[in-house]
Amino acid sequence: MSSLIDPLPAQSHSGLHDFFKWAGRALRNELLDFRFHYPIEAVPVAGPKQSLHYYVYSDRLFFDVMRLTGDGVPVQRSRLLGTVVNPAYVAWFGLMNLERNLRGLEPTGREIFLKQIQWLVAHGVSKDDGSIVWPYLFDWNEGHCFFKAPWISSISQGLAISALVRGYRLTGRPQLLDVAMAATLPFETPIEKGGVRTEEGGHVHFEEYPGYPLARVLDGFLFSLLGLYDLLVETEDRNTRQLFSDGLNGLTRTIEFWDYRKKWTWYGSHGFLCLPQYNVLNSCLLAALGRLSGERRLSEYATQWNPRSRSWLNRIEVFSIFLLTKQWARIRFFRLKS
Repeated sequence: MSSLIDPLPAQSHSGLHDFFKWAGRALRNELLDFRFHYPIEAVPVAGPKQSLHYYVYSDRLFFDVMRLTGDGVPVQRSRLLGTVVNPAYVAWFGLMNLERNLRGLEPTGREIFLKQIQWLVAHGVSKDDGSIVWPYLFDWNEGHCFFKAPWISSISQGLAISALVRGYRLTGRPQLLDVAMAATLPFETPIEKGGVRTEEGGHVHFEEYPGYPLARVLDGFLFSLLGLYDLLVETEDRNTRQLFSDGLNGLTRTIEFWDYRKKWTWYGSHGFLCLPQYNVLNSCLLAALGRLSGERRLSEYATQWNPRSRSWLNRIEVFSIFLLTKQWARIRFFRLKS
């Protein structure tokens, strides 16, 4: 069993107690636990065809909302959803355990990783167009957009592809590449037809939340591009190359959309700044894409968003703007709901 997350308890609190617990966690995350340095690190050796490493590593990111089932597969727990399966977290859990194994931190990391690969193959849903997707089987509100189950996301597709490619490198099983190839089809398909692709002004994006109004959350876009890159390096497939090029060009030409004064990142179109973990994640993922693609503009933004380069005045500014924009976004949301 991995030490990254705890087992799922047999019983959990509910009702008012649960509400205050999760509300307190949200308040703590936004105010008391706001730190500019979050434990996410770039992995510069990731990328070559034979590499098993992933592009970023963290032993904290996403794990605070995960619990481990008796089958060794994580589930997500939250106040709003209860206990649900999040396919992106399954792939992430596998990739982080594989990285821990490569670092000598988890002796059973490869076995844990392969268990998640087994889950991804078993639970990938084949659609009529030949695609394979990992749907979210719960309803979700993202800003002002409502998603009715089942729905798909670029983040789960991208992370699953990255995991499957590394699974193929470990096992040599051609089926894993076949599944990964089928998982690229939603990147060709507009969101109006059930895919994750949008195009505005000739710029292509792959949406973590594929519905209108668009949330434009950056990390899901970046995870999907890295998944396509992994598959491209492994297969040299022409169609995958085109998808990666489409998304990379769209990202490069619209990167300023997520930029706050070359100091921090916006949480998509929601109108508030990212929590520290998402800002650091955006910086690390973007740095990886800049390194792999040679796009200097991406590397420059990644460096500017790195919180290690922030002065105290910059930090006071970012924290203040985060608090103001986060609370104002809540007010706007509840006004529209009422």
